[in-house]
Amino acid sequence: MLKQVADGVWVHQSEFLQSNSVIVQGRAGVLLIDPGITRGEMADLANDLRELGQPVVAGFSTHPHWDHVLWHPDFGDVPRYATARCAAPIQDLLSQPDWKARVAGVLPPDFAGEIPMELLGLVTGLPADAARLPWDGPKVRIIEHRAHAAGHAALLIEDRGVLVAGDMLSDILMPFLDLKAADPIGDYLAALPLFEGITGDVAAVVPGHGSVGGAEQLRARLKQDRAYVEALRDGAEPNDPRLGPSAPLEWLAGVHQGQVQQLAQRGENAKPA
Repeated sequence: MLKQVADGVWVHQSEFLQSNSVIVQGRAGVLLIDPGITRGEMADLANDLRELGQPVVAGFSTHPHWDHVLWHPDFGDVPRYATARCAAPIQDLLSQPDWKARVAGVLPPDFAGEIPMELLGLVTGLPADAARLPWDGPKVRIIEHRAHAAGHAALLIEDRGVLVAGDMLSDILMPFLDLKAADPIGDYLAALPLFEGITGDVAAVVPGHGSVGGAEQLRARLKQDRAYVEALRDGAEPNDPRLGPSAPLEWLAGVHQGQVQQLAQRGENAKPA
């Protein structure tokens, strides 16, 4: 089911972790951002687009994690873009003879049998200095950073005031750091001002997982995410409702403790929480 969030912009949400795909109407068809999770959901999305008379003309993956680089044959053989830094690790993975086994090892067991692997990761890296997405539709600004994953990009659909945030600015997930990076905390804190600088241009924010929010929610989530990451940096216990007794996902507390422990082992926070 498609939910319209702005003129010519729709969101389709998966059952898996409230994953959001974003559809943007162009002149000849639509741009499909982070296309979805299961075969059935993606087939349904393709059917919804056919009913709207909107073929897919381009795709974009916000970052290289498996749940953002999937595709379905019904979307067609069209350009699928990512940043250069996003495309590089995917291409390296696909060059390994055991890549399917590696990906299968991180898939959620409840959904693993429904996730299509055939077209995973077939993205084209844009030039490193690309500031806009090359497609025949509304201007889409690329906001690249290193928070959560190298080559992560948010997209600002400028004329519509919609920020597609990738795996940031969620109301259900606290920040997940890229713990393989040289400076995961610094990378995250360096990314947040990129969003703070455009809050006046945003009427709706679409996180990779969670609820679509308005301008006030964007500001609140930025403040909340900054507080969480600074607490990790300072070795303090974050006061974050996404981790409290009323948190929608009880397993997040374990993820949080894992981040605390790994950062403590690296000497990047003062003490385990």
